[in-house]
Amino acid sequence: MTAPKDNFSRQASLYKKFRPTYPPALFEFLLALVPDKECAWDCGTGNGQVAVELGKHFTHVKATDISEKQLQQAPTKDNIEYSLQPAEQTDFPGNSFDLITMGQAAHWFDFTRFYPEVQRVAKPNAILALWGYGLLSITPAIDAIIQHFYTEVIGPYWDVERKHIDANYSSLPFPLEELPSFAGVIEQTWAVSDLEGYLNTWSSVQAYIQKHGENPVDACMVEIRKVWKEEEEWPVRFPVFSRIGRIMK
Repeated sequence: MTAPKDNFSRQASLYKKFRPTYPPALFEFLLALVPDKECAWDCGTGNGQVAVELGKHFTHVKATDISEKQLQQAPTKDNIEYSLQPAEQTDFPGNSFDLITMGQAAHWFDFTRFYPEVQRVAKPNAILALWGYGLLSITPAIDAIIQHFYTEVIGPYWDVERKHIDANYSSLPFPLEELPSFAGVIEQTWAVSDLEGYLNTWSSVQAYIQKHGENPVDACMVEIRKVWKEEEEWPVRFPVFSRIGRIMK
């Protein structure tokens, strides 16, 4: 059995500060599919970003992750229970959840074990939603610099699972009754320092640093700062993709 990968504990505080937030339209889309909002499970919750949104609508939310440092960054809410456990094997009772979610996390899971666990803990007709976001877009000039950095500089340091993000999750196994998916855009306004912080959350950057003892983001930001001044704030867009299914029991 392969141990789950924990690629985000090292940069947990950066992750909380700089990772983009999901659009409200995504949650509106999912909530419309779930008539009963008693209990939801957010797998790979990280710092609780999705769990907090679910907690606004569900009576109870369970949120799990394999990174203790990430969970330590999660906000405390009365109706959210965080726990350190893998998505493939939990201690939840059977038939517990109306909605199961994974935001930018599904590509890390062992699906041969995860889907049987989903089948066990989901209520009949519950909804499973996997979603992620692709490479950001700012301006053609900056996009070209980031694309080169993404593919040429740190490309060899991405885990193999990253290919599922690049394929908009179309390459993931999905043995459910598939429903129409959500596609949208994360829109934020950033200073150049926000971009620098975000790039440092990438697991491939941390892998590069471990191997070479230097941060590849530094050289990338020298090029970006030639066209993006410190005092400027620019719009940033991330494409959002998803796979959504109904769990038949």
